[in-house]
Amino acid sequence: MAERSLRGSRLGALSMETDENVVPSERQITTYLCPQGHKIELPFSIEAEIPAVWECRCGEEAKLQGGGPEPEQKPVKPARTHWDMLLERRSIPELEELLEERLTLLRASRGEKPGKKKSA
Repeated sequence: MAERSLRGSRLGALSMETDENVVPSERQITTYLCPQGHKIELPFSIEAEIPAVWECRCGEEAKLQGGGPEPEQKPVKPARTHWDMLLERRSIPELEELLEERLTLLRASRGEKPGKKKSA
């Protein structure tokens, strides 16, 4: 077993590959300007699609310097709640009928007589 191990090498520490025949893609430097006055310079590949906005370190949205018109904002759908989705499937009278059925079954399982309601 000892003759098989690689001496002086740590697993995962170093790559055994070389940089021969490796050509990095061409880069372009893009500049984003933040409303707070921060300037962000980022390298992108020539082939990459450059985003119109970038999140600044302060949390604001920095805009591409020399970028064209602002991208159109997509209309935001309001969040649908569980109640909204339920009302799409059932009407209020149907829900009241289902509730009464379930309460009747629950009372029967507890041994209560039908029609008798507890007073609080």
